[in-house]
Amino acid sequence: MLNVTTNLDQLFQTAVQHHQAGRLTEAEQLYRQILVHQPNQPDALHLLGVIAHQVGRNDMAVDLIQRAIALRPNYAEAHNNLGNALRDNGQLDEAVAACRQAIALRPNYPKAHNNLGNALAEKGQLTEAIAAFRQAIALRPNYPEAYSNLGNALAEKGQLDEAVAAYRQAIALRPNYADAHNNLGNTLRDYGQLDEAVAACRQAIALRPNYPEAHNNLGNALAEKSQLDEAITAFRQAIALRPNYPEAHTNLGAALTDKGQLDEAIAAYRQAIALRPNYAEAHSNLGNTLKDMGCLDEAIAAYRQAVAVKPDYVAADSNLVYTLHFHPDYSARAIHHEHQRWNQQHAEPLRQSIQPHPNDRTPDRRLRIGYVSPDFRDHVVGHFMLPLLANHDHSRFEIFCYAHVRAPDAVTARLRELTDHWCSTIGLSDEQAAQLIRDDGIDILVDLTLHMAHNRLLVFARKPAPVQVTYLAYAGTSGLATMDCRLSDPYLDPPGIDESVYSEQTIRLAETYWCYEPQDTSPVGPLPASSASHTTFGCLNNFCKVTDPTLAIWARIFHAVPHSQLLLHAAEGSHRQRTAERLTQWGIDPARLRVVSKVPLSEYLQLYSQMDIALDPFPYGGGTTTCDALWMGVPVVSLAGNTAVSRAGLSILSNIGLPELVASTPDEYVQIATSLAQDLPRLTELRSTLRLRMQKSPLMDAPRFARNIEAAYRQMWQKWAGSQ
Repeated sequence: MLNVTTNLDQLFQTAVQHHQAGRLTEAEQLYRQILVHQPNQPDALHLLGVIAHQVGRNDMAVDLIQRAIALRPNYAEAHNNLGNALRDNGQLDEAVAACRQAIALRPNYPKAHNNLGNALAEKGQLTEAIAAFRQAIALRPNYPEAYSNLGNALAEKGQLDEAVAAYRQAIALRPNYADAHNNLGNTLRDYGQLDEAVAACRQAIALRPNYPEAHNNLGNALAEKSQLDEAITAFRQAIALRPNYPEAHTNLGAALTDKGQLDEAIAAYRQAIALRPNYAEAHSNLGNTLKDMGCLDEAIAAYRQAVAVKPDYVAADSNLVYTLHFHPDYSARAIHHEHQRWNQQHAEPLRQSIQPHPNDRTPDRRLRIGYVSPDFRDHVVGHFMLPLLANHDHSRFEIFCYAHVRAPDAVTARLRELTDHWCSTIGLSDEQAAQLIRDDGIDILVDLTLHMAHNRLLVFARKPAPVQVTYLAYAGTSGLATMDCRLSDPYLDPPGIDESVYSEQTIRLAETYWCYEPQDTSPVGPLPASSASHTTFGCLNNFCKVTDPTLAIWARIFHAVPHSQLLLHAAEGSHRQRTAERLTQWGIDPARLRVVSKVPLSEYLQLYSQMDIALDPFPYGGGTTTCDALWMGVPVVSLAGNTAVSRAGLSILSNIGLPELVASTPDEYVQIATSLAQDLPRLTELRSTLRLRMQKSPLMDAPRFARNIEAAYRQMWQKWAGSQ
């Protein structure tokens, strides 16, 4: 008997040596051989369960380790490893209980505290997880895995500074720790430190070349730096290493969309969805690209699928309500209904966090104005904010900008110089950003994004300022019960119009909603039609605005103006061919259509030199593009509709004294465009005078515009100050 026991002990030691060396097959064979002779040997059962867990057979692992514990209830290591297997099996409550039992048996057991933290983090109990990781580190200060896991939990909780410090400590303890370098890169990207993020991801790849997550994270950082070709290469490498990697497929799709390769992007998203049908982010990103291609019904369906899969997916729901503005079949009332649903789903649960505002109610004191935007950069919002910020009266208004700008540029720098306080909200959760604004004592908080990308509407849902207003993104509504006012003008929202489709009170600026600062001062070119044998119409708006009803009306114009041509702006893709086919159906030779891709600003503005008349799309008309066309001497024909976004042309053209270019019916739209095309003297006169009209109009009187905005702010403030 002694020899048998001695031999089994030696066999067990050999099995453990194989196990520790990673020779799992050999170790498993020896553990099983031991169990033939001693079926109730708890160590062999336990370690056989550990191997089962290591090779992904979690059910078997749980069974074997539980058998070991039944034989030896005070087996702390087995309880700890049972927790790991249960966690990977998705049994998080049971995993937490197992780790706690291991700690109860051995309080100074750092691995068990670390594993408890992992299970708690997966349950979303981040505060408790952080405490567990810190306890593991207290017990073993040189514990790199615990530091890395602590960094993950801190990053998810939005404590990015502390997360970065934790990752750096893990790397200091183990310089070749690829996972920590990768996680550091991910968090630095969230923090907007893109160069450092790229470097960290590249270091992770250098340490472990076949590391798909690091290639994927590298791609994300490169994409945010607008290095799209390199990002696409990184995503493709991640997919080559792991073909069934849905996150890499959807990130590849996003980069391809930004690159203008829309058909390829659609294919990437569909592959991600094939791999994970309930992948909400892939459905939402698919919707974004379909919208860019003008496939609005399909885009809306994709957004609805994303929200169905993940009801708390705020960004996808915002994408949905924003896209409805482009669709010709959605009325203002229907759009309002969707905004109310959005508010009920995402904002109402936050109402309980609203606190009273202690702001000094003195009516005429200097007010603190806070602007919130991700677009304080080379973006239409950034450009429209330049003249306003440059002309604010700082003796009466103290200006704060809360900038969620991940890649600052020259426009960011200009805007920053024009403010009293610049506050980056990169890395701040909505709750943290709201607290920052409250601590700053902001009196009037201004949203500049509405439901466009990277909005912070859930900051406004927490009501950190006593007066909250939305402005500039587009002439719509937030849907928020906590948004007090929306800025408009007498043309976007003519007096007497039904304002119940907005959740806010409408405050009409005295003259105009926009203040335009041209980005190019090159001279206006000659009228193309004066030397050509045809008229060139054009529309350089986002292609998603070119709806079928718009194309149908344009086809009528082309029939009425023989040999006329159309210049459109659209990325490469099948939607270009679809547009040509639509025109063919209406009897228009597709050779009369010319489509250009996205070009740099200077080239974009020079495209207007090839255009005689700009055609405003509907139901969502142009704003920036209308101003740009007029600045470059190109008259714009517009159709005023039933939503504020359809009346932008009415506002702009009325402010420069050309309301006669705005139609109220499709027939009138066709008539105005046709008559103008047939009147070369009128076109020539407009070509030479439109820029001067712009310069003399309220659209370019920045001091006057700033006073009008400030008067609106003072009106809002005095209303609140007088209410108790």
